[in-house]
This record gives sequence, C-alpha cells and structure tokens, in this order.
Amino acid sequence: MKGLRAPRPDLEYLVPYDAKDVRADIVLSANENPHNLPGELLDKLADRVRHQIDFNRYPDPLSTRLRAMIAEANGLEPDNVLVGNGGDEIILDIVLAWGGPDRTLLDLPPTFAMYGIDARMTGTTIVEVPRLADFAVDEAALLGAIAEHDPDIIVIANPNNPTGTMAPETLLIEVLNATDAIVLVDEAYFEFSRQTMRPHMSRHQNLAILRTFSKAFSLAGLRAGYLLASADVTRELTKVRQPYSVNRFTQLAAALTFRERVVFESGVRETMRNRDMLLHGLSAMPGVEVFPSEANFVLFRIEQAAAVWRDLLHDHSILIRDVSRTPGLENCLRVTVGTEHETARFLAAMDDIMARKRASAHFGMNPADMSAVEEGE
Repeated sequence: MKGLRAPRPDLEYLVPYDAKDVRADIVLSANENPHNLPGELLDKLADRVRHQIDFNRYPDPLSTRLRAMIAEANGLEPDNVLVGNGGDEIILDIVLAWGGPDRTLLDLPPTFAMYGIDARMTGTTIVEVPRLADFAVDEAALLGAIAEHDPDIIVIANPNNPTGTMAPETLLIEVLNATDAIVLVDEAYFEFSRQTMRPHMSRHQNLAILRTFSKAFSLAGLRAGYLLASADVTRELTKVRQPYSVNRFTQLAAALTFRERVVFESGVRETMRNRDMLLHGLSAMPGVEVFPSEANFVLFRIEQAAAVWRDLLHDHSILIRDVSRTPGLENCLRVTVGTEHETARFLAAMDDIMARKRASAHFGMNPADMSAVEEGE
C-alpha cells in the first residue's frame, strides 16, 4: 500500500489561523457583537426563510441584490461592490489576484494575521514595516518601503486589529499617490471609528475598502463581508473567487440586516460607552498600560499576561484574547467590548487578579514551579 505524497514543502512553516474554541460564561475574545439579531429582525428573517429560500437551488453567485443595496447606500454602482464569505475570503481573493510568486505584499505588524497567512499560502513575498511603540504607523518607513520594494499589495487595517489605532487619512492619501499597487484599507470596524476612505475612491482607482457584517451587525456566525472598489478591481476578483461562496441564507440575512441597519445604531452607541468604561477602568489599575482604541476592543499590556489570561478563564470564566506571543505585542491582551454587565464583570475580575498579583510573589507560577519554590529547589 502506498503512503501519502507530501504537500508543498513551504507549507511546513505555515501556521494556521487558530481562534481556539474555548468555552466560558463570558466570551470577549473575537470582537463580535455581544447581542444576537434583534427579535423583530429574527422574526422577519424566519418568515423570509419560509417563503423566499429554495434550499435545493444554488445561490446567486454574485449576491446581486445585496450588491445593489450596498452600492446605492455608498453612492456607487453594483460593479463597485463585491460580496464575500466574510472579509477573510475577500482578503484571500485579493492576494490570489495581485499576489503570488515574484510578487510582494507590504504588511504593518502587529496587525490582523490573515494578511500574512494568505501571502505565505500563495507564495507572495512579505515586506514588513513594523509599527512604532505606540502602534502608530511608521510613516517615513512605510513610504520608504513603497519606494524601495514597489509592492503589489499594501494592506492597512483602519482601525488596526489588534491595537485599535487609526492611520491618518493624510497618510493613506500619500500612500495612494505613491503607488499603483492595490491598497486595501480594511475598515472592519468602521461602524465604531466612523472614519472611512470612501470619499477618495473616485480619485484613486487602486483603493479598495473592506467591510464586514461580523462586528456591528451581529452576523459573525453567517460569514458575510463586502469590498468597495473600482470595477476593474472587482472584475479581476471574480476570476479567482470561489463560486457560490455566499449561501442563500447568508445573502438573505445580510440584505435584511443592511436594509434595517439603523436598528443597530443604539447597539453601536452602547459599545462605544462600554469601550470608554473599559478604557477608564483598566487605566485606573496600577501596572496596566492601556492603548486608545477606535474599535470594539481594547488592547492592554500587563506583566505576566499569559497568567492573567489563564486566571480570567479558570477563576472567572471570562475568555479574552491572549496576543502576548505575537512579536511586538509582548505581555499584551485584547478584550472585546461586551455588554455593560460583561464589562463590569471583567473589570471586577481584573481587580481581583491584580490584588492577588500584588499579594503573592508566586503569581503566575504553575503548581509544579510553586512546589519547587516551597521545597527550596
């Protein structure tokens, strides 16, 4: 019996994106909306499912109805919109179309991991321009790297994940003027920052703007995202995208949600209030460095971050994201903005952990290490 032929050798060093399915009473790890769809939308969606979906038929491959709605709301034509299976699919499509061997993606770490993962998966060379200590973009280094490396793709998350920081609009315009590379501005958290590059699309054919239904619109479980770009860009992406990638149910739910998006405004305002509560509460804790955020999450730095993450989960059943092993994010944790109750629970748990941390010289040690210390080893 023959064995299995080895895959591409370069996959040996490719680390998969792993969000880890860890259970907890309070989940503040994935930047989701803490609320499900409002009841009235769930009722309308259930009615439409019964009367409008033929599950035995393939979905509209280009989500024509949803594209038209998004285009009209943004003052664009349907050809300027591409809908995908979450923003992740669209990121991959861009790398498939503009990346590959002998092509280059310019990345600004620390940032969303999928940009680098997709580049490595497609054999695209990565040029990294690390962010400054406060996670602002190093503007001189970025413009210098564009001049030196002439990249094919430039990706700028705005606000950036996981830091929450914004790149200045003036810098993004400088970047667009400095290159004919496709410049992907990832606006996944646009509804919280209220800042967009949309007004500049008519002057910059190489500008592409990515948005998602996963954050403000409570559809993370259905996977829907969209791109605003020139018709030349969307036409090329249709050549590499998977057919039928956005299923009928997702198209229906996203269209309903988008049409009635005003009902989510109160939730966005609640998130912004609770974000301020998080920022204020964490900033008041000695030993915690908090970074400003324009998104629905907050990044903070604390000594023994991995132990703090573990105690939040094991002692308080609160799950946040441990990013402390990421280069540039040493001792950093990221917490999603939850409900007011969840935010209060998290801050109370942090108070408890910080008190124990101050009181014990053995905080953060595992039981074996503590036994060794107590036995004098």
